[in-house]
Amino acid sequence: MSAASIAHFDRTFLARLADWLAFAVAVSLPWSTTAVGITIAAWLIVLLPTLDAAAVRRELVTAAGGLPVVLWSLGLIGMLWANVDWHDRFAGLGGFNRLLVIPLLLAQFRRSESGRWPLCGFFLSSIALLIASYAIVLLLGDDWHGVYGVPVHDTIFQGAIFLICGFGALGYATLGHVGVGYAALAHGKRAWAWPIAVGAIGALFLINFAFVITSRIAIVLAPIVLLLFGWRLFRWKGILAAILLSLILGGAVWFSAPVLRGRIEASITEMQEYRAADKATSIGEHAAFLKESWMIIASAPIIGHGTGSIAEEFRRITAGNTGVSAEATVNPHNQTFAVAIQLGVVGAIALWAMWIAHLALFRGESVVAWLGLVVVVENIFSSTVHSHLFDFNSGWLYVFGIGVLGGTMLREREGDLKKPPIASA
Repeated sequence: MSAASIAHFDRTFLARLADWLAFAVAVSLPWSTTAVGITIAAWLIVLLPTLDAAAVRRELVTAAGGLPVVLWSLGLIGMLWANVDWHDRFAGLGGFNRLLVIPLLLAQFRRSESGRWPLCGFFLSSIALLIASYAIVLLLGDDWHGVYGVPVHDTIFQGAIFLICGFGALGYATLGHVGVGYAALAHGKRAWAWPIAVGAIGALFLINFAFVITSRIAIVLAPIVLLLFGWRLFRWKGILAAILLSLILGGAVWFSAPVLRGRIEASITEMQEYRAADKATSIGEHAAFLKESWMIIASAPIIGHGTGSIAEEFRRITAGNTGVSAEATVNPHNQTFAVAIQLGVVGAIALWAMWIAHLALFRGESVVAWLGLVVVVENIFSSTVHSHLFDFNSGWLYVFGIGVLGGTMLREREGDLKKPPIASA
């Protein structure tokens, strides 16, 4: 065997191994931070020798692949004018680093025929998480020593996973005939059974919001994504139907789900306590952080205070205050503000340009387009009250969601991914 043949074999083997390691990352995401970190490191080591410069350059010159690198580059440059020590500057850059992975994933899954497997792995792993959540509620109840109905991580991350899987499954059930992999799974006289089963599982993900303590932003996001789903199906008629369905389901859930009702009532109480007595409730802290973020940004609006400066700026602006306004934070709980504090309006524009580019990447009518759209929309809206791109779990969920789905989307557009015909009866 010639040296060229051996090199080709090694590269092909590594490319397949990289696909399987991406699958392992997707399976780990709902469960383990440690496993995610280990598998991502292994995936990068295996993937990099398989990518040629031309493939990566092709992604970097696109908006979807290039703008994440632009935002990271601004973070790198922003270290120069930060008025903090270099340890804090490098720690601040750490929140931007995972953005560099997006063009690598786009290049990998533009060439790969295995884009569906990380999606299936993530969905099946999330189903296991869903079963565990219901088991805690139905079997353990008050005997569970953790957060009610939350096996691992926290309510915020679990809410994001369940929202993406719930609406992703409903989209697959209704739009599956144009999506990748549908025909391979649904065929013959029982072709209707598969989408119904997937749709039912999707409904179970969303029903979990009503009976298990979940994140407030996920509750707010659900009707927004439902409106988007209605538009995808029937345009304006679909939006009207989604509004009516939201009102009906919202009323039914309000009276039948005490957990959800209690969550909403507690949020209203927290806001009233913050406004009346500056009390340090969860809602009060969010409101105080947002108000203080505005003041910090206003003092350096164009290029910000530099990468890694968030904690120092909050310490400065809260000094001498009382109540919740005296609490300094390392996280303003808003992704736009987290970027703008460090990089000013320039950084905020780059962030929103990246989000818009990723929305544009998933234009189309296929299931892959719908799944990608849900991932982007979830991240944009949830980032109004969280800095999700800088959070480990939520950040990697977005990066791998955009990378795997985006690469598969690009492959679809190039016509390399052929939809197999559905066998007739």
